[in-house]
Amino acid sequence: MSYKDGWSAVNLEMPPRVPRVEFDAERHWGLVKAVTGIDVSFNSPDQIRWEATKAFISAWNYDIMLTPLIGHGELGAKQTSMGHAEYADGGVDYNTNIYCPFKDPEEVFSFDIWESCGKKDKKELINRFNDHYRSMRQTFPDLVSMTGTYTTLFSGLIAIFGWDMLLTAGGIDPIRFGEVANRYAEWMQQYYDAIAESETPVVYSHDDIVWTSGAVFHPEWYRKYIFPNYKKLYSPLVEAGKKIIFVADGNYTEFIDDIVNTGANGFFFEPLTDLKYIVEHYGQTHIIIGNVDTRILLTGTKIDIRNEVERCMALGKKCPGYFMGVTNMIPANTPVENALYYNEVYEELSQR
Repeated sequence: MSYKDGWSAVNLEMPPRVPRVEFDAERHWGLVKAVTGIDVSFNSPDQIRWEATKAFISAWNYDIMLTPLIGHGELGAKQTSMGHAEYADGGVDYNTNIYCPFKDPEEVFSFDIWESCGKKDKKELINRFNDHYRSMRQTFPDLVSMTGTYTTLFSGLIAIFGWDMLLTAGGIDPIRFGEVANRYAEWMQQYYDAIAESETPVVYSHDDIVWTSGAVFHPEWYRKYIFPNYKKLYSPLVEAGKKIIFVADGNYTEFIDDIVNTGANGFFFEPLTDLKYIVEHYGQTHIIIGNVDTRILLTGTKIDIRNEVERCMALGKKCPGYFMGVTNMIPANTPVENALYYNEVYEELSQR
């Protein structure tokens, strides 16, 4: 691990090697066992799993840790449960509990996040963000650490209403649904104002604004109700000199320019989003994280894996803020030998 390389990349200073970060590889227990030699599985005691996770992160030389503090738990009881497919090792995340507290679109339009979740104490929020950031720094002193939010805006609305009700309400009356989004953003401003006064130098700002095919709503809806709100949320962070990393799944290529205009300093994105476009337009001015296709590690040959790493390196290596990473995650069903080979190719090509 190298804080120096990670911090250089965050500050666009072109470190001598391409730094990296992976996602969920450290919870792929078969891979963790193969790399660290620690006898660990999904049903091992917490302490053993934690020690194995840290050993793996060190062995695979992560340089940055993308971690939010604020997630679904912040939204209180009135949110939708959409269930969860089996993803984690051992299927421990499988959930068939599906329900929505909203009966019709009118209840969506009348929902007020302020009434539901209330005003927050700013000093308490600052302390929470500081505690989270300090904890990450203490646990991973050789990585660039951060804090931030997962349910920034659109992801918060997904969590509260669920996809069915969100799409119904947004389709029936996009203006009234936009007003709901504005209220949510005003409530979330409390958190961003607090982050601006916290110690973290880097901010994780997650918001799943698109699908694999692109925008969920008409692009102009985003330009009226999402990106202006991002700009307000980010304004105190920009003033405080924080580095903002925007994180989203799906294909948000059409919104890259909009996101840049909100004040974001970097992007984490899946292979659906166009790395070439970002490199050509923002490769020298922004942090760029990821783009290696996890599907190739799942089913590809060694040649496929090498070609994929070479594709990303050919584009990203010339960018001072590029971090290698597999997106979307290295899940537990990834063949261990494929993940090991991916790491081998990364290490071979990582030096500039």
